[in-house]
Amino acid sequence: MEYYGSQITKLIEQLSSLPGIGGKTAQRLAFHIVNMPVEQVRQLSEALVSAREHICYCKECCTLTDQELCPICSNPARDKKTIMVVETSRDLAAYEKTGKYEGVYHVLQGAISPLLGIGPGDIRLKELMQRLQGDVNEVIIATNSSLEGETTAMYLSKLIKPTGIKVSRIASGVPVGGDLEYIDEMTLLRALEGRVEL
Repeated sequence: MEYYGSQITKLIEQLSSLPGIGGKTAQRLAFHIVNMPVEQVRQLSEALVSAREHICYCKECCTLTDQELCPICSNPARDKKTIMVVETSRDLAAYEKTGKYEGVYHVLQGAISPLLGIGPGDIRLKELMQRLQGDVNEVIIATNSSLEGETTAMYLSKLIKPTGIKVSRIASGVPVGGDLEYIDEMTLLRALEGRVEL
């Protein structure tokens, strides 16, 4: 049953089809959009269409960009001999916010997940292996600590080690301010394994 009329219902349906947007959030967004000035709505819709038409994958690292090469790959100050492998462009952004990593990235655009039918051929592994033909000293595997992330990390390690390139895995473990009694066993084990000498 329609409560608001077909236009608002259609807008709510379209918004709720986005990932992470439930019915109530879609309704709230729809009402916000309807109450925005027409010019602001037009700018929003143009930004959406323009983003969809112009955003592509970086030819080098496979992150999302609107140029042939993303700003990181085109930056001559970055250390191109160190490649950090991440699952998504959001992961890349998280590391960039630290301001401490000076190498480049490779975005897999996913992780190996046999349960979901995602195999090595479904993520950007071929592109990574092509990059490793160049002058690379180290590959840092920074996939998530999930089952899929760990599976991907192990697969990558077995794939890269025979090339002679150093392969490392990011440490993970106890968050700052976390109480040990509330942390799961896997996180505690990774914290123990990733310990460093003081």
